[in-house]
Amino acid sequence: MDFCDSYRSYFCVARHNVSSKAQCYLAGLLMKAPRKNMERMEEYVEQYDYQAQQQFLSDSPWDHEELIARIGQDVDTVVGGEETALLIDESGFEKKGEKSVGVARQWNGRLGKVDNCQVGVFAALSDGRHGSLVDVRLYLPESWAKDTQRCKAAKIPPEECRYRTKGELALEMVDAAVANGLNFGWVGFDGGYGNVPWLLREVAERGLRFVADVHRDQTVYPTDPCPYLPRRKQRAGRKFTRLRARTEGVQIKAFFEGIPENCWRRIAIRDTTKGKLHVQGCRRRVWVWDGKEKQARCWWAVCIRNPATGETKWFLSNASEKVTLGTLVRQHAVRFWIERMFQDAKTSVGMADYQARGWRAWHHHMALVMLALLFMLRERKLHRQEIEMLSCQDIVELLDFYLPRADTTEEAVLRNMERRHQKRRQSIESAKRKKYRKVG
Repeated sequence: MDFCDSYRSYFCVARHNVSSKAQCYLAGLLMKAPRKNMERMEEYVEQYDYQAQQQFLSDSPWDHEELIARIGQDVDTVVGGEETALLIDESGFEKKGEKSVGVARQWNGRLGKVDNCQVGVFAALSDGRHGSLVDVRLYLPESWAKDTQRCKAAKIPPEECRYRTKGELALEMVDAAVANGLNFGWVGFDGGYGNVPWLLREVAERGLRFVADVHRDQTVYPTDPCPYLPRRKQRAGRKFTRLRARTEGVQIKAFFEGIPENCWRRIAIRDTTKGKLHVQGCRRRVWVWDGKEKQARCWWAVCIRNPATGETKWFLSNASEKVTLGTLVRQHAVRFWIERMFQDAKTSVGMADYQARGWRAWHHHMALVMLALLFMLRERKLHRQEIEMLSCQDIVELLDFYLPRADTTEEAVLRNMERRHQKRRQSIESAKRKKYRKVG
């Protein structure tokens, strides 16, 4: 309750303070339940008013951006520093229908296929052991940005009704993290963002270091390609307008296949339940050119192999020449933790269980999920000495015991069951009426 009170000022709306509704919603996210949407929260959270919570999430004008900025600063006080990474990644949320804001047939990384879903681009801070989400952007597909009526129906602010690539959203969050004063030593990207050439160059231009996964077909140059503009061999004809490389590029996969085995090193990257996790790593200085810049960039190219699984990954980094291979590989390994954050957020605090179609509701929900994750981060750090293996799910189990529940009596369970049945009947009747109207 003290934790909730410290964020009370962020839920002031005109002359009212709706922090009690935020506290109810947080209780619903943090308590044990098979699903954590608003209908289910009504069944197990005491003094929960479904209509009031619906209004709080979907229409109440409290500023989620201010709250998220504060969350970022508070996560920074727990894990920020030179040995901390700012991690950028996306997560998909399966949705049916066409009315949920940003929903479309698009790539869902969790499912590993194209599906009807919403996609959020997230930023997180991690020190290689703990971390939490610090920012989020909802990806709005181009089909949405061009459909003004659809955007209006989803209550998207006019300034947000424009198409931005995921790379642009990622750079926005990097800039926001710097402006917010967050402390991190490098930015970590997965292959979907590492394969966006301009994004890495923009991060480098800002004086930031990055460690970015790339795909196996990423072109690298063993020597400086020295881009040049060819001259015409004859006076007639058009002038050349595209730069060319003086040396041949090679795919990064083929580049590392030609390196002798004695050049590979065994590196421990983190502790697991089965002991230290080791990988084999090799690095080389290479030149990277996007076909447009007048000069190529000299960066580190690193390949890591997991002998246990046979998995191979490649990444680029603009770290200094003095950095060690072990440091590069361990910095790359920190990206593992944002996947763990998504897992904890979806399994422990209901990140994907929301029932919200509008722009404001989606961002309100994500802000409160991030607040719940911050609470868990603080608790885990606070108790790490006496309960070293304390997990997010452990905290959910404990709160399920300590927080008062509304479904502890037979009458309450039966009342909840009857409420669910009534809503199903209403949905069935509504569907029948729509069908009859279409036929008529």
